[in-house]
Amino acid sequence: MRIDQARQIARRWVAEEGAGLPGFGGAFLTGSALWADPDAELPPTSDVDVMVIADPSTARTGKFRYEGVLLEVSCSAGLGSAQDVLGDYHLAGSFHLPCVLADPEGRLTELQRAVARDFAARPWILARCGNAMDRVRAWITGMDASAPLHDQVASWLFGTGVTTHVLLVAGLRNPTVRTRYAAVRDLLAEHGRLDYHEVLLDLLGCAELSPERVERHLAALERAFDAAVAVRAPSYRFASDISEAGRPPAIDGSRELIRRGLHREAVFWVVATYARCLAKRATAGLSGYEDGFMELLGDLGAATAADRRRRGDRVLSALPGLWETALSLC
Repeated sequence: MRIDQARQIARRWVAEEGAGLPGFGGAFLTGSALWADPDAELPPTSDVDVMVIADPSTARTGKFRYEGVLLEVSCSAGLGSAQDVLGDYHLAGSFHLPCVLADPEGRLTELQRAVARDFAARPWILARCGNAMDRVRAWITGMDASAPLHDQVASWLFGTGVTTHVLLVAGLRNPTVRTRYAAVRDLLAEHGRLDYHEVLLDLLGCAELSPERVERHLAALERAFDAAVAVRAPSYRFASDISEAGRPPAIDGSRELIRRGLHREAVFWVVATYARCLAKRATAGLSGYEDGFMELLGDLGAATAADRRRRGDRVLSALPGLWETALSLC
C-alpha cells in the first residue's frame, strides 16, 4: 500500500469514527507517514499516526488496525497559538506540512499555514532545539531511584534518546520515535559528522555492542513481548504497543534494523519495548522476564540506579557539545 492510500484510510477513520468523539475539534497526521513521499510504499513495520482534538478521557487511543492499516491514535484537548506550535518540536514538525485530516472550525488549517510559513526561520529552529534540550534535562533530572525499574529506565533512556531529536530538529528532519538513531545517523553522514554519531551511541552505552549481542537481546525481548501480549492491562498507557497489533514496529522493526547493519541503532527501541513489557505485566500484578532485561541493561552500563545516574550525568555534561553540533546543522 502506498503512503497516500494509507493517509486516505486515516482520513476515513477520522470521518467515520474519530469525528464522533466527545469534544471533537479536528484531527491531523503526525509522524513518518506525514513526512514520507506519498508515492512510497508504507513499510509493514510502520504505523500511521493520527492526533485527534477531543476529550482525552473518552477518546479511543493507541494502536489498532483499520482497513488494513495500523493506526496509532493519540488525543489532545487542544492546541495553543501558532507561536506555541512553532516552538514545540513535535507539533511544528506536523504543522509545517499539509497535515490536516478534519477541521470543522477551520482553526487547524490556519495554524498549518502560519507554521508552514515560519517553520524554517532560524529563530524558530533554535527555539525548537531548545525545547528538545529542555526535554533531555527534564527526563534525566526526573530520574527517581525509588520508582519501579521500568520507570527508572524510561527516564534515563528517553532523556538520552532525545539528544537525537535536538539534531534532527536542527536539520529540519522528522524527530521520529522508534528509528531516531538511524535517522540521526543519516543526517550526520550527510554533514560528514559520523564521528558525532558515535558520541550519541556511546551516551546510550551501545557503541561497542556486536550484532550478535543485540540479536540475543531481541530474542529475549520477543519472549517477554509474547508473554506480555497475553496479559490484560487496559489501564496501562502503552498496552496497545505491547499487543499483536504492536508487534510489527516493536519486534519486526527492530529485526529489520539489525538486518540492515544498524544493530546499535536498534537498541533504543529494544530497551523501550522491554521496559513496556515489564510495565504492562506489573500493571496486572505480574512479574517475570526481568533477567533478560537486566542483562541488556548490564551491557549498556545501566544496570543499577547508580549506573543510570552516572550515565545520565554524562548526558547532561554532553549538552554543550550537543548544542554546538546542532548549531552547525542549521
